[in-house]
Amino acid sequence: MKNIRKREGFEQERLFVLPEYLQAELAAAELTRSLFVSDIGYFPRARYHYRERIGGCDTHIAILCAEGEGWVELPESHPPLPLRPRQLYVIPAGTPHRYGASERDPWSIYWFHLQGSHAAELISLYRMGGVPLSLPISVYARFVESFSQCYDLITGKTYAIGAHAHISQTMRHLMSTIGIGAGQSAQDKKTESYLELAVRYMTEHLTDAVQLSEVARHTGLSKQHLIYLFKRETGLPPIEYYLRMKMQRAGQLLDLTDLSVKEVGHAVGLSDPYYFSRLFKRMMGHSPTRYRQIPKG
Repeated sequence: MKNIRKREGFEQERLFVLPEYLQAELAAAELTRSLFVSDIGYFPRARYHYRERIGGCDTHIAILCAEGEGWVELPESHPPLPLRPRQLYVIPAGTPHRYGASERDPWSIYWFHLQGSHAAELISLYRMGGVPLSLPISVYARFVESFSQCYDLITGKTYAIGAHAHISQTMRHLMSTIGIGAGQSAQDKKTESYLELAVRYMTEHLTDAVQLSEVARHTGLSKQHLIYLFKRETGLPPIEYYLRMKMQRAGQLLDLTDLSVKEVGHAVGLSDPYYFSRLFKRMMGHSPTRYRQIPKG
């Protein structure tokens, strides 16, 4: 590992830590004391990210790798365990640890810190501590959605106890969803493998205009069955899921590059700039030009 290490501070990051006095209030309040979020953030392409806590942390830390790769090391896990896309690692409170981004392909991570007696109980019940958990696509999608809801609430309504009560319930549901989703049946795993093939094919062809028949042929399924599986597991038909992937990539390009709107559209396989702009606004809530102007992080 190189000597260059970076604890925090990444372009387009999202990060929020509750003041200590507010954490104390939540720890005492009836509706939040059993489970609440004290720290939450998202680090995109976090090159040189590194964190070490020799004495552990007084909170439970959840790290979800969205892209790239990183590693986590606890006293009992040597050498360090790799963390890859859609894998979650939960570090129980009080556990010495260190973790960091891969030098070759640095991770993008969602992370949050949980406090409260039910946090430890949930982690224990679903055997989350100390091992990477691979999340099915449907569970991963719910994680990202729940994370966004909690982040928006905790930053937008920091001092509203009602918001924190809602965050508590959302996190309780999310942790149990992850716990149940990690114990898939053989049929669930077969379904997941089909979805994995489809999503990987879509990811590899974000610069193209892939047709449903191509994705179905790649997975070995009929178009009708592929649509059924996608709707059941993600709530979206496959082409709508594919277009959302394109718009997410387009948002990253708008944030992190100087490409024109036309060039961004072309980079995600949409050569008609007017169609691209309409589609982007429908899915992202703003035109590409306006989206680029909005401060983020």
